[in-house]
Amino acid sequence: MAATVLPTVPPPRVAPEEDACAAWYGKVLGWTVTGGPPVQLVTGVGFDVLELPSDAGTALLRRPVATGPVAVMGRRMRFLVASGSAEELDGLLDWLEWGGVALDLTALGAGGRITAPAPPGRLPGGSPRGAAVWLRPPEQGCEALLPALPGPGRAAGPDLVRLVAAAATECHRARLGRRTNGVRQPLAFS
Repeated sequence: MAATVLPTVPPPRVAPEEDACAAWYGKVLGWTVTGGPPVQLVTGVGFDVLELPSDAGTALLRRPVATGPVAVMGRRMRFLVASGSAEELDGLLDWLEWGGVALDLTALGAGGRITAPAPPGRLPGGSPRGAAVWLRPPEQGCEALLPALPGPGRAAGPDLVRLVAAAATECHRARLGRRTNGVRQPLAFS
């Protein structure tokens, strides 16, 4: 009896747009990518991420606070901040007297990852609803200008303290607005 030879099954193929996306992040920006599909950006290496509800993020973008690149995915907005900033969030919130308040404001640092938005100008066939999209796209070398804590040896740039203070305020306002079904109630004083 002759042995039956089964056809070899090729490994799954990566969609060309996924390949191009990973190449853009890895080669053009020099960022660490992993996984896929969809491609994931590793946080804690070149940048950390400050994440908040999109309604609070939209209000934050209207404020005169300097930010770096900003992405949105579903109902969450992601502000890129300097690497190491995630470790500072709890201490900053305490220092700004927001400690213990439920803000829905989080940070992703070392060991985290986010879904990579399509590179600017490369949305094949449009963006599916809820997909990650850049609102303020990154540029090569943008890591040097990301919001960070001021300190010795740090070039003047966007201030992480101001960004976190404004983000906390907008998260709190959005939370109160959602509690009252979108109708802002006047503050009552006794």
